Amino acid sequence: MRNLTTLTGALLVTVSMTAMASADTIRFWTTEEQPERLAIQEQMAATFAEQTGHEVEVIPVSESELGTRATAAFAANDLPDVIYHTLQYVLPWAEAGILDVETNDEIVQELGADTFQAGAVAMAQFDGSTAAVPVDGWTQMIVYRKDLFDEAGLEAPDSYADITAAIDALHNPPDMYGFVAATKVDENFMSQVLEHVFLANGVSPVGADGFAPLDEAATLEVLDFYKALAEASPPGELFWQQSRELYFSGNAAMIIWSPFILDELAGLRDSAPPTINDDPTSAELASKTDVVTTFSGPSNPDGAAWADVRYFGVTADANTDVAAEFVKFSMDEGYLDTLSIAPEGKFPVRTGTAEEPNKFVDGWAQLPVGVDRKAPLSDVYPAETVARITGGLETAARWGVTEGQLSLASKMINSQIINRIVRQYIDGELDGAAAVAQMNEELGAID
Repeated sequence: MRNLTTLTGALLVTVSMTAMASADTIRFWTTEEQPERLAIQEQMAATFAEQTGHEVEVIPVSESELGTRATAAFAANDLPDVIYHTLQYVLPWAEAGILDVETNDEIVQELGADTFQAGAVAMAQFDGSTAAVPVDGWTQMIVYRKDLFDEAGLEAPDSYADITAAIDALHNPPDMYGFVAATKVDENFMSQVLEHVFLANGVSPVGADGFAPLDEAATLEVLDFYKALAEASPPGELFWQQSRELYFSGNAAMIIWSPFILDELAGLRDSAPPTINDDPTSAELASKTDVVTTFSGPSNPDGAAWADVRYFGVTADANTDVAAEFVKFSMDEGYLDTLSIAPEGKFPVRTGTAEEPNKFVDGWAQLPVGVDRKAPLSDVYPAETVARITGGLETAARWGVTEGQLSLASKMINSQIINRIVRQYIDGELDGAAAVAQMNEELGAID
């Protein structure tokens, strides 16, 4: 009996030591550092630990510091196991060896590449592999007064032609402006809107080898279209603030904005109430609103959507198996929790599973949005609008991504050269050919 007891005790110790050895701790860097968002991620880590025995240390990192911290950690062989990061780092980090491209691609394949929005996957391609796992994203939108469009028998504003037709029918200042364009040169908002408008017509200043001269004919189409938007706008230096205020007061037929306007339209945020009536909590304006994410120009009939996509990257220094398990948990069983961190700005880039293709889109639409009051988007907007909100990720695009020139494109955008020259064209200081030539000259000098 003594020998059996001793043996049993030894076995228990062995089993216990084996369990401890198999329980690992991984480090997860996240730029979602606001306290309420961190709390959700820490709860997800706790759930993962309960199910697997593996601990996840959730480490907040400011987005502005992410690049330098990752580079320093890579040099010190001390990268975290998983990083939640922006699109801008996917290809540079893949090239530098910071990301474990093979593991990230395997995760996407195991989850089912066809369960992800195509645009989000396409923007992460590196040597035939998906270099990081798409997590969430949002697309810039044309927000428009569907009630006015319906009354006038207008098509949805999903092309240059349909937008200008709507301006012709609805522009009646000061009661109603056909559009509120971004015209303040030193605002990033103008840069973002212009990139969307250029993309819609298939125009980009970069190619696989770096700078690519803008096609003159297609760029002239962009310039003429944007001038029409500006002429249908109020005078002055306009950016996001004026476009939102005029739309909220019922004095604009169309604006371009991010999805963070969706809860505000429904009267769920006291700091930005709709003023179309006397009730700042009213959902009236939301009920009269629809959105377009993908629109086209005459030289690009397929159109494009400007998108911001975020990714999970398992790193080169990772405890690979546990890191991959955590990412798959966060993109499958825990995916609605991942999206719940900020649903109005986290569209599901994974729409569902093979068995339930719309599982995550449908679940996301039920997540509460808002600040001072909460409501699911499905309670505020019809199912067709919700589908359009997420569908833009199918055609998601940004300058320089597919060409591997996102860094150069970002320098061009941040230089605000395009903003300045477009504004000069709008103001009549340059003709079309001179504007295109000047953009090519100045953009070509950036390296």
